[in-house]
Amino acid sequence: MLSKEALQKIAESQKNELEIVETGTKRALLEKITIDVPHAIILSGIRRCGKSTLLKQLMKKTKQGAYFNFEDPRALFFEVSDIDKLQETLDEVYGKNDCYFFDEIQTVPNWERLIRGLLDRNKKCMLTGSNVSLLSKEIGTKLTGRHLTYELFPFSYSETLQFNQQKQSRITAEQYLTEGGFPEVHKYKRKDILRELFDDIIARDIIARYGLRETKLLKELLLFLLSNIGKEYSNNNLAKTFEFGSVSTVISYISYFEESYLIFTIPKFDFSYKKQIINPKKVYCIDGGMITANTVSFTEDKGRVLENAVFIHLRKKYKEIYYFKDKHECDFVTREKGKITNAVQVCTELNEENREREIAGLQEAMKKLKLQTGTIITLNQEDKLGSIKIEPVWKWMNT
Repeated sequence: MLSKEALQKIAESQKNELEIVETGTKRALLEKITIDVPHAIILSGIRRCGKSTLLKQLMKKTKQGAYFNFEDPRALFFEVSDIDKLQETLDEVYGKNDCYFFDEIQTVPNWERLIRGLLDRNKKCMLTGSNVSLLSKEIGTKLTGRHLTYELFPFSYSETLQFNQQKQSRITAEQYLTEGGFPEVHKYKRKDILRELFDDIIARDIIARYGLRETKLLKELLLFLLSNIGKEYSNNNLAKTFEFGSVSTVISYISYFEESYLIFTIPKFDFSYKKQIINPKKVYCIDGGMITANTVSFTEDKGRVLENAVFIHLRKKYKEIYYFKDKHECDFVTREKGKITNAVQVCTELNEENREREIAGLQEAMKKLKLQTGTIITLNQEDKLGSIKIEPVWKWMNT
């Protein structure tokens, strides 16, 4: 519990900081968000991807609202019972209004009660959070039908070009593939920020939150997955390799990595849901820079760096992504509303050694999934082979 005086000091301090901080590069997601709805707006994503900046851009866009960051160490003892005092304080600091912007709301136990209370009073709420599971579980039970969720990723390739005042080209694309899109990396030109962020996410969003003790094994597992981007894995094999007590431990750890937005896993496509569950999965990372900053083997493998970037670009548009494997293999197929919509193959360069294999995998997926067209993403090639379009990644990612 916090006193009214303490809340007043925190709110005034945060307001002063807010006024001097730049709103940064305009995020593409900004245009898709409208606050003129009777719902809480949720901005979810990995730490330091720019959620707070986007929240401030929303405040500037709407020209109204009061701001409070719950991850401020001074707000550590804030409780849901303090909501009335907080609302009074924010009205005094920002002027009476009907719009509230709350940063890192997941740090407050039972935070959904706070938001539900404001919504019941016809207030507008914009929230950020760094844990997809925490938000979705609590939203699902307490704010059903009263929220809209948007996922924010690190800078896209086009946003990175805008930030660095660069033009699209193979050179800038290859830089993006290995440096990634975390805003602070581009602002300060320091990749060690990603090593600190990696450790911070493990410590705060995984170990502390779930009360874990086997921290060494957990980190080894995560580094192993990051070193094997785009490769198949099975939970049973991982349990044996790392000598976990049970397969369920591996499943739990991987779910923690996904919930913190560090990684994504995709299943092998099958029309049978049961088979999808038991088939090996593949893993991808939120950001190419996060991988290259924290692993050794991945850095020089342009093929997997490219494949990871293609996956992330697809993931921003599609929630259902699979890999296809039968006689041949296709890297990605996407599904929307129960219908397969895209088949995408990835290789750094189509040449005499791999042309037949790459095209055969894509064509097989197209035939079995009844798709009229397919796409091959390369570093710099552009062509068309019948119904197959070959695109350079620096053009494809900039759309």
